[in-house]
Amino acid sequence: MLYMLFSTRRVMIKSLNTKILVAFMLGISFLSLQASSTAVVSETQDDTVIITVDSTNLRFSPSEVVISEGQTVRFFWSGEFLEHNAIASSGIFNSGSPQTEVDYAFTFDKGTNGTYDFICEPHETLNMIGTVIVNPSDDEETNATETPEPAESSKSMGTTSSMNSLAIVPTLLVIALVSRYLK
Repeated sequence: MLYMLFSTRRVMIKSLNTKILVAFMLGISFLSLQASSTAVVSETQDDTVIITVDSTNLRFSPSEVVISEGQTVRFFWSGEFLEHNAIASSGIFNSGSPQTEVDYAFTFDKGTNGTYDFICEPHETLNMIGTVIVNPSDDEETNATETPEPAESSKSMGTTSSMNSLAIVPTLLVIALVSRYLK
């Protein structure tokens, strides 16, 4: 009888520890979802800015880009598990119906300067949104007279990408713990 009492108590403590650990890992997983992309500012007039998706966190990557009139934004993803699309709230661009593979480009012609918010239709409620800021083109000024500043955005994006890839570790741990707990 005494053995059963201690055995039951040990099982209850083990079960409580497992629940606390699962709750802790879920908390870490949800906190990692809060990581956001930093804005990418285009350095030259003739480049194309590529926006992809981060399916782990259901975010566009980068979620904000700054370009000039005449530049192109390319929405590109391939082999995604979930279907995505990119549709501007203003209707200026639309990558079509949600798909797991998208390669869609839109060029912002002269006269289209402004801020354009876009969404992924299936994941709009999960805050999968982005912004394209289009600055007026400077035809009179040449890039030779400007002194380019070091591109900090690429360093920031590397950090953000690293943080986003770390989000999968707690998620996998939660899955392993839950599957073990349910056996």
